[in-house]
Amino acid sequence: MTGFAVRLDEVSKRYRPAPGQVVTALDRVSLSVEAGSVVALVGPSGSGKSTLLHLVGAMDTADEGRIRVGERELTELSRRDQTAYRRTIGFVFQRFHLLPALTVVDNVAAPLLPRRGAADVVPRARALLDAVGLDGKGDVLPSRLSGGEQQRVAIARALLSDPGLVLADEPTGNLDSATGAAIVDLLLRLRKERGMTILVATHDRSVAERCDRIVRLADGRTVG
Repeated sequence: MTGFAVRLDEVSKRYRPAPGQVVTALDRVSLSVEAGSVVALVGPSGSGKSTLLHLVGAMDTADEGRIRVGERELTELSRRDQTAYRRTIGFVFQRFHLLPALTVVDNVAAPLLPRRGAADVVPRARALLDAVGLDGKGDVLPSRLSGGEQQRVAIARALLSDPGLVLADEPTGNLDSATGAAIVDLLLRLRKERGMTILVATHDRSVAERCDRIVRLADGRTVG
């Protein structure tokens, strides 16, 4: 799948954690991301990085502004269309979110198994494990893998639907520096091979510096 372009126009998001309390997570953010590029979102905790990813991933909705990903205007999608859209993108998180009772290959296949048979999905899951360097590890449980290997499983799972966009929220945050660098190597290689767009939220300067572009956030706004 060709990578998706991403565009945000004057996007704001506010949360109300308690009566009478309003927290502005994003404040009139505008951003344009070219299809097939890797863009780092950097900034301190609370700057709006994760909120931006959640909005682009249709896991939350903006209060104001417009978000366009590929040919979809996210702010106009119905709930059903939001679900269909999420199947065209991949998510990678700091916590690997693997199911401990399932084998590695079943963890990768799980998102598509309810809609497609195992005979169709499992071979693709095994091929993706090969692609991320885990050939021969498909039938073990996640507990038998290192942290870096578990993140590779999570990346394989994110690629299952051949996404045009991958959203990665602190993908190296639970890894040592050498393992984190290997995960960035993997993401950049997969981008080159598959043409997908990648948005990475990170605190790690060494991760950000390897991306095509760095977008800095502070207090819910783009800066610099």
